[in-house]
Amino acid sequence: MTPGSLLLFAAVYFAAVATPGPGLAALVARVLAYGLVGVAPFILGYVVGDMIWLLVAGTGLAALANAFAGAFTAVKYAGAAYLLYLAWRTATAPAARGEAPPPASRGARAFLGSLSLTLGNPKVMVFFLSIMPLVVDVKSLTAAGIAVLLAISIPVIAGTLAAYALAANRARALFRSAKAMRIAHRTAAGVMAGVAVAVATR
Repeated sequence: MTPGSLLLFAAVYFAAVATPGPGLAALVARVLAYGLVGVAPFILGYVVGDMIWLLVAGTGLAALANAFAGAFTAVKYAGAAYLLYLAWRTATAPAARGEAPPPASRGARAFLGSLSLTLGNPKVMVFFLSIMPLVVDVKSLTAAGIAVLLAISIPVIAGTLAAYALAANRARALFRSAKAMRIAHRTAAGVMAGVAVAVATR
């Protein structure tokens, strides 16, 4: 792969990651509701999920992925169910000062939630199985070429999602009153529920 083709891939991938979709909406909604607590493993789940799809596309396993479409459908519904659970927790979280909200998911729980959402996310599937082959000649990819794509993709997605999380956390600081926090929680819950429905019905 030439430097030009790698740069093109990085640009197209960045555009795909930065474009609003189910994963990005869920991340922003989570940060608005809970801040940055547990956001690192949550982002890591997105990163690992994307890299799994990159490996599927880059190693010619797309046909195998189609053969196991039922399994990915189950994962998709698991991700949607996780988002509905988060939406319920967020909508019912106390907003008044002195009341402790339910803790945000952390560690493996946060990681597995975002991983399942990513593996079943139609936007991610479309990029790696349909758009990526238009930018990268996946049929001639070697192990070294795949490693280079991984080395490019990981900082792109991690950096982009971290930037969105930090921006959402700054916006969250504006919600200081109990009424404002209640509105923020319900808005975030609505976004999560909408994303869950969108993922489950695609």
